[in-house]
Amino acid sequence: MSTPHVLLGLLATGPKHGYDLKRDYDLRLPKAKPLPYGQVYATLGRLERDGLVARAGQDREAGPDRTSYAVTMPGQDALDGWLDAVEPPLPHLNSVLLAKVIITLLVADISRARDYLSRQRQAHTVRLRELTAVKTDPTASVADVIAADYGINHLDADLRWLHTTLDRVVDLHREVTTR
Repeated sequence: MSTPHVLLGLLATGPKHGYDLKRDYDLRLPKAKPLPYGQVYATLGRLERDGLVARAGQDREAGPDRTSYAVTMPGQDALDGWLDAVEPPLPHLNSVLLAKVIITLLVADISRARDYLSRQRQAHTVRLRELTAVKTDPTASVADVIAADYGINHLDADLRWLHTTLDRVVDLHREVTTR
């Protein structure tokens, strides 16, 4: 996810200060990776430096001064470009799961790799059940259900990979240890 572009999108609805942006982020993207306040302000600083946002005023609400920011025309253009761009599929396989299996086979034995794959499959299955429960929760929002669908599809792919890798672990061990 591109934090600068997400903040530009939230600012496109009107000027906001950092506290408002953090609140809107948490409200609109509750299942996303948490966004610390420090990251909000650091990102606003870079966006301002790059001319994508500008200060829109200051106010004081029972506390320190709060600077509001608004999207500039170059910022709107950057946001529009990001929204129009198709995300390319990842060019490289960069999976912690894959790396752990390869390294386990390199430094340990097949049984340890099988144990790791089995425990990982169990953890994925537990998370899959949690996300499936979200889909049947009558209080879940449409955004919650869509986020759960996204997670379920990724977990399903990982589970298929874990199953296939368990089936191939002996051959993989031979390949890893003979290189």
